[in-house]
Amino acid sequence: MSVRSGLDPRVDFGRQVLVLRHRRFAVRLEWRSVIICAVLTLAVAGTAVLALMTGSYQLSPGQVVSALTGGTTGLVHDIVVEWRLPRVVAALVFGAALGVSGAVFQSTLRNPLADPGIIGFSQGSYTGALIVILVVNGTYWQLVGGALIGGIATAVAVYLLAYRRGVQGFRLIIVGIGISSMLGSINTWLILKADLDQAMAAATWGAGSLNGVSWNQVAIGGACIAVLLLLAAMSSRPMRQLELGDDAAAAQGVRVSVARLGLIVLGVALTATVTAASGPIAFISLVAPQIGRRLTRSAGITLAPAALVGALLCLAADYIAQHVAPTPLPVGIITVILGGGYLGWLLITEARRRL
Repeated sequence: MSVRSGLDPRVDFGRQVLVLRHRRFAVRLEWRSVIICAVLTLAVAGTAVLALMTGSYQLSPGQVVSALTGGTTGLVHDIVVEWRLPRVVAALVFGAALGVSGAVFQSTLRNPLADPGIIGFSQGSYTGALIVILVVNGTYWQLVGGALIGGIATAVAVYLLAYRRGVQGFRLIIVGIGISSMLGSINTWLILKADLDQAMAAATWGAGSLNGVSWNQVAIGGACIAVLLLLAAMSSRPMRQLELGDDAAAAQGVRVSVARLGLIVLGVALTATVTAASGPIAFISLVAPQIGRRLTRSAGITLAPAALVGALLCLAADYIAQHVAPTPLPVGIITVILGGGYLGWLLITEARRRL
């Protein structure tokens, strides 16, 4: 096929790279990454079907597929489409958003510990949302706005406090940990000062829960996340250049400070959108990019594997949360357990490398 007429796929079998060329751009895809993403997609689809099948009313795979394709009406259709499917879609969309958010932070700051929860941005979003819930008693849109404003304000504060002739990733993380601790105290104080019913609701929501999620929340959050994921894909080139270091990125024409600040705002917006809909779901942003990187064995962190691993982790954690106890648990409790184990393993691995 002519390059002028459209895409021109060429395969370099020696390097196992698929190159899609257009007259204005070229996309390089490693076969291993393509295969791993395909396997992760199948795993996500299988876990989603399992989640739709399992519950107090057991269903077969055929019943689930029939309900999704419109071949079934009545009770089975209501169970699958109205009750279980919003939760499954929310877990997939929110998990993918958290995975991409973590990939943006870890790639931009060049540190595997760069996570919105660790460096305080999730706590800032939680603070903004708590103020809307406990003080304003606002609507869902006000909750989204409060979480976004809280997250961005925290990001700006951390960025300014960490700025010393530029921003180094390690310094920003240390400042973020301090801000996160301070905001955690503020959040506890807000809950303690609230009425008992409001405090219990806020504490449950603060653990990160998909219980009671509706199609309205999925639609609003999903639309916002879709736009942000598109922006993240468009920003993948400067993100990868920042992984090489500030000097190398600047030599390639990247305005380092502007690009880093824009990527941080993008990552905060993804985290804040999820926080507004379900509360802060911890550790997926930390774990998903690193697992995706190890599976694909890529030189840097890529967005697609991080998104797929994030979606799979969130969906699997929510499935465990629903069935591990007599009553459904917040998904954030399961992700904290899984993420804490991963964080311990990561710290031990890094310590062994330096010995």
